[in-house]
Amino acid sequence: MQGRCLCGSVTLTAPDHTEIEVCHCDMCRRWAGGPAFVIGFKASDLIIEGREHITDYSSSDWADRGFCKHCGTHLYYRMKTDGFHTIGAGLFTKASGMLVTKQIFIDEKPAYYDLANETPVMTGQEVFEAYPLTDIPDPDAGSLSPH
Repeated sequence: MQGRCLCGSVTLTAPDHTEIEVCHCDMCRRWAGGPAFVIGFKASDLIIEGREHITDYSSSDWADRGFCKHCGTHLYYRMKTDGFHTIGAGLFTKASGMLVTKQIFIDEKPAYYDLANETPVMTGQEVFEAYPLTDIPDPDAGSLSPH
């Protein structure tokens, strides 16, 4: 799959993928302006060209978010431990065949929208239990999405 930021300064190449995850956490909604529709990739499966045009923001103790410093397109959420990336699905030009397969942080989703897709859903606590991270404050202390 091929993707790019709005201005084209950053391009991404990744293996074909059909599953999209939606994150409803407070942090992703601020970052994306709404729920984040993302596709996950191992760092080794992703080619990012134009890295000199990317600014990384350390959004938590465990992850960075990258954006194009020219056009502001949000590009990825990257785990600091293993480099796992979630990339905005809208960056990729090949959108046919993609399906929303999971929604996470459903407990942080505001009431003003609902998705029509029937998918498995996970609360924030369930996400932290399924994908344990080390040295992270208690999720009950506020919105601490791994996204």
